[in-house]
Amino acid sequence: MMKYLKLLRIEQWVKNFFVFLPLFFSGNITHLDLLIKSIFAFVIFSFTASSIYIINDYSDIESDRKHPEKKNRPLASGLISKSSARVILVLLLSIIFILMFLTKDFLQDNLWKFASIVGFYFVMNLAYTFKLKHVAIVDVMIISIGFVLRVLAGGYATGILISQWAILLTFVLALVLAIGKRRGELINAQISGRTRKSLDGYNVQFADIALSISCALAIVCYLMFTLSPEVQQRFHPRVFYTVIFVVFAFLRYLQQTLVYNKTESPTKIIYKDRYIQVTLVLWLVAFLLQIYFKK
Repeated sequence: MMKYLKLLRIEQWVKNFFVFLPLFFSGNITHLDLLIKSIFAFVIFSFTASSIYIINDYSDIESDRKHPEKKNRPLASGLISKSSARVILVLLLSIIFILMFLTKDFLQDNLWKFASIVGFYFVMNLAYTFKLKHVAIVDVMIISIGFVLRVLAGGYATGILISQWAILLTFVLALVLAIGKRRGELINAQISGRTRKSLDGYNVQFADIALSISCALAIVCYLMFTLSPEVQQRFHPRVFYTVIFVVFAFLRYLQQTLVYNKTESPTKIIYKDRYIQVTLVLWLVAFLLQIYFKK
């Protein structure tokens, strides 16, 4: 069972929690009908992402076998056969279409918008898998757009409007994650050799500068989001002070990356670093208080 979960990359489904952001920031997380719509969106996006992961691993079997970590993936290691992977892929795509059909009644007018977002995400990532992941800068931009599409999908699923600052913040935050991952690959490539064509368009110095700029932009976008009139009116004006947690989290991440030279992907660092975890919990509690207990 574990090998199939690894094939689906269940641990990467955490990225799809971005579909809940419109519901959370609108202060409607307690509305059961909207929550159910968001859950459907999460499941559909997760299965769509897993189907892309299978296609990616299928097409990269030979190159993955030469990678120090990717060689342990189910397809590259031989734990799962190519024929089994194809069957699982067809099952996933079938489930996605069935779920789309089931949501047609309560998504109503937004069904086609939501389906278009999911379809565009799938096609974009196919292009990424077979070509664009080898093009420097374009590769990280596509990853960032993928996160924006998750947020838009959550907005269309629930019918909640998303502010421009929230969209921009999502894009820049995803850019931080993508560049951080590339930096880790660069460090590892110095030891084991380059394993990704797009790395030819990067070096550690460029990655450090791009990462720092992206973190600064993310902080500015979050600050502007909290100061925007719509957010100030919807929540308590004290929501501005939650920027303290955001600044600390980004500084801690930069410290782990630039000072301690951690080569792990940003998501793995978040999973392991207690300081960042505590900061995220404190930010979440503080924001919840501003949204749901603003009186």
